[in-house]
Amino acid sequence: MAETTIVNANLRNNVGKGSARAIRRSGRIPAIIFGDKKDTISIDIEEREYKKLMNQSGIFSRLIDITLEGKSNVVLTRDIQVHPVTENPLHIDFLRIGKGSIITVSIPVAFINEELSPGLKSGGVLNTVRFELDLECPADNIPEKIEVDLEGSVVGDSIHISAVKLPDGVKPTITDRDFTIATIAAPTIMVEPSVDEIDDEETDEEATATEEESKETDSESEQ
Repeated sequence: MAETTIVNANLRNNVGKGSARAIRRSGRIPAIIFGDKKDTISIDIEEREYKKLMNQSGIFSRLIDITLEGKSNVVLTRDIQVHPVTENPLHIDFLRIGKGSIITVSIPVAFINEELSPGLKSGGVLNTVRFELDLECPADNIPEKIEVDLEGSVVGDSIHISAVKLPDGVKPTITDRDFTIATIAAPTIMVEPSVDEIDDEETDEEATATEEESKETDSESEQ
């Protein structure tokens, strides 16, 4: 299960572009907390602290405990507005997570036991179709990753979602088909020309060059 990260926040009473710019100049990020049938509140958090989280994988599936005026607010990052040039965060939307909530999140896929795959050991190629899975999860049981076991897979195999063991209470959002996560493709063999073939090509090129030189000499003699 993904661990909960604690972030301290300040209540933001003034809103608007001017206020937001002033907050950013002070090294903080304006943000809001919404959802769970409660009022939306405006806050700001420390930019340096949050950027550390942004640079880690799974930011949109990581539970964050925002401490505001001594009270805990468990949230998920739902949207990050970034500067088009610097890519620094300009504004963040946090979704408030209530007790017993079921949420939809994208969880990264991690492949294991590649060394136990006969298909890969024989030169096959792992073709990843889905790098993340959209899953419905209990808010208190969000997996950090979904492991896909490649043990025993051979060239031509397709790994479907039905072959993956999901944590209790977790299920895919796509339920109308057994979708593919990855395949084991046949190796692509590049056939290198032999030494004899290279010699033959060079001989043909030399003969062509000699023939062209001979034609040019005959043409000059006629003139």
